[in-house]
Amino acid sequence: MMQTVRVTLDPLPLEPELTSMSERKNRCVLVARHRWAGPLADALGEDEARHASERCANRIERAISTQAGLILHQAPEQTVAAFERSDAGVQAAVDILQRIHNLPPLRGARQPVRLGLHYGIVDGAEAGALEVSGEGVTVASQLAELCEDEQALVSGTAVMVASSAVRALISAQPLVGPNWARLEWPVHAIGQRTGLVTSIPASARLTQRLRLRHQQDVLFVEEMRPVLLLGRELGNDLTIMDPRASRQHARIERRREGFVLFDQSKNGTYVAIEGQTERHIRQDRMVLNGSGRIGCGFSADEVDRDLVFFDIV
Repeated sequence: MMQTVRVTLDPLPLEPELTSMSERKNRCVLVARHRWAGPLADALGEDEARHASERCANRIERAISTQAGLILHQAPEQTVAAFERSDAGVQAAVDILQRIHNLPPLRGARQPVRLGLHYGIVDGAEAGALEVSGEGVTVASQLAELCEDEQALVSGTAVMVASSAVRALISAQPLVGPNWARLEWPVHAIGQRTGLVTSIPASARLTQRLRLRHQQDVLFVEEMRPVLLLGRELGNDLTIMDPRASRQHARIERRREGFVLFDQSKNGTYVAIEGQTERHIRQDRMVLNGSGRIGCGFSADEVDRDLVFFDIV
């Protein structure tokens, strides 16, 4: 099971142009590792290796700023940033790789930067937040850990919501091997095969959309919105006011196998698919198909104004 990564932050000064990010939203997260300890320190000595890491951090910060990214966390050996769109995150990664590549050589040693990107949920994605966590940070951190030096890896989820122009900056085929097979998403390399527009493999391609109706709201889970949040908190995409719903009750993701509902609540989620017996899932997942109803903490067979109706279109 994927472990949650939490990063404790020092308060940052507010930046007015970025404070519109709410506390819990889908974002493209970039995690940059620029560690100086290890082989780099062995080759250069600790002082010079630390200085090299600081140079990396400065160039990473500039690239993030150029793409209007929000820096969530800065430490001597790691930078975490969030972007409104996947395009900006990928372009920042390409810029970082180029800036690091242009640095003077280090006695034959490679610069220690490693980049991971993922599009997913971020809790605390706002300027001045004391803590940031969520799937977006977790997966981006995993990919940064799996990188080689001067490499950037991006999840298939982030690729799916990128424009065709930006996909030209990403490898056409996902990486293969045991490290990647155990992950839930295909993984692509950034900046290693340019000039070729990336298309999602047929097994990962979804042309359908999941339509959700809740009271007066109609939302779609689709390529441009691959994750949708349900719960009692106002920051969710669909706000469920029923007291039986949890603040962060469930999410629906667009994945290879279809549209997947993940329950993360106390009372569970009830799903009634047309022609099937109602199912109750708690801390579990299920694939949504056809049309039906979702009850967040209560039976989908109840007549309740907070029922969520869904169908695939």
